[in-house]
Amino acid sequence: MTERDSDFRIRPGKPRDTRAPRAKSFVDRVLRAAQKAGHVSRTASSGPRSASRFGRGHNRFGRARLFTPTRRVVVAARIARHRGQAYRAAPLRTHLSYLQRDGVSRDGERGRFFDAGTDQADGATFSARCAEDRHHFRFIISPEDAAQMEDLRGFTRDLVTTMEADLGTRLDWVAVDHWNTDNPHVHLIVRGVDDGGRDLVIARDYISSGLRSRAEDLVALELGPKPEHEIRHALEREVTAERWTRLDRELRHHADELGLIDLRPEKRGPEDPQLRRLMIGRLQHLRRLGLAAEARTGEWLLDDRAERTLRDLGERGDIIKTMHRALAARGQDRGFSDLRIDRGGPGDPIIGRLVVTGLHDEQTGTAYAVIDGTDGRA
Repeated sequence: MTERDSDFRIRPGKPRDTRAPRAKSFVDRVLRAAQKAGHVSRTASSGPRSASRFGRGHNRFGRARLFTPTRRVVVAARIARHRGQAYRAAPLRTHLSYLQRDGVSRDGERGRFFDAGTDQADGATFSARCAEDRHHFRFIISPEDAAQMEDLRGFTRDLVTTMEADLGTRLDWVAVDHWNTDNPHVHLIVRGVDDGGRDLVIARDYISSGLRSRAEDLVALELGPKPEHEIRHALEREVTAERWTRLDRELRHHADELGLIDLRPEKRGPEDPQLRRLMIGRLQHLRRLGLAAEARTGEWLLDDRAERTLRDLGERGDIIKTMHRALAARGQDRGFSDLRIDRGGPGDPIIGRLVVTGLHDEQTGTAYAVIDGTDGRA
C-alpha cells in the first residue's frame, strides 16, 4: 500500500430511505391481492413470530414438540401486593378462607392447609405473619397426570425444596390440594420475604418457565416418561377441541407471513403421516368454525382471529361446565340453549333464584353467580 492509498478515508453520507414509494406501493398491491384471493395477512396485531425464519430447517415440522414424553404441568402465578395502586387481588385472609371451603379435598371434605412440616397448617397464623409484607406469591400447580400421582402433598414439598435451592433462601409457605375439578391441583401461597426478612424478588423467567420445568421433572421421576400412545390419544382429542391447543400452536408456528400452511404431501412437512393427518383434521375443524380456509388442495390459511376466538371458546366451555355442575348438584338439567352467560354489563335485570356463587378465577378473586331465571333459562 502506498502512502497516498493509506490517506484514503471513507465518509459515509446521509442514509437513504430504502422504503421507496414504488417498493412500498408494490408490497401494498401484493398484500391487497393476496387478501382478495382469500389469504389472511399477518399484521402486528397477530403478535410476534414464534420462531426465526433464518437458517436451514426453519420449515421443518417439530414432531418432538408434540410427541415429547414430558409429563406436562400447568403453573399459574400471581404476585399479590398488599397495598398501593397495584393492589387488585382479594385480601390474603379472604383468599385463604376460600381455599379451605367445603368439598375441595379428596374425600369431599373441607380443604386443609399443609406446609413443610405438618398436614395441619394454620392459615390464619400464616396470614398474620404476612401482614407487614409488601407482597406474597400465589401459585396454582396442576400436573396433567395428578390423578395418577400417589401423594400431591409430598410432590409439593419436594417442589418447594427445589425452589429453595434455586432461589438460595428458605421459603415460608402454606398449600392446599384441591380435588373438586377435572384436574386435581395445588394452591401454593409463598410469603414475599426471604429468610433474612428482605423482599423476595423472583425472576420473571423462573416464574414463567423455570418452576414449571422443575415440577415436570418431579412428576417424571414418579410416573416416568409419558407413553407415545397416550400422547397420540391426547392429540386426537385436540382435533375437535373448541379451545386453543398444542396442534394450533404448531400450525401457527409453521404458517408463513400470510398465514399460509403448506400440507401438500409432496412438500416438506411432518415426517410422520399421522401428524400430518392430525393437522389436516384440526384445520378441517377450524374451517367449520370459520377460522381456517383451504386456499388450494393441501394449502391452508389460518385466520388471525383463531387464537383469540379459541381462547374465548375455551373460557365459555369452562363457564358452561361450571353451570352444569352447579345445576346437576341440585337435580336440574339444562340444554345449551337454556344457558346464558352474562358478563355484568348494562342490560335488562336478571330475575330468578340464586343457585350458587363461587370464584371463576381463584387467583384474582373474580366471582360468579348461577341464577335459575324465571324465563326458564339459567
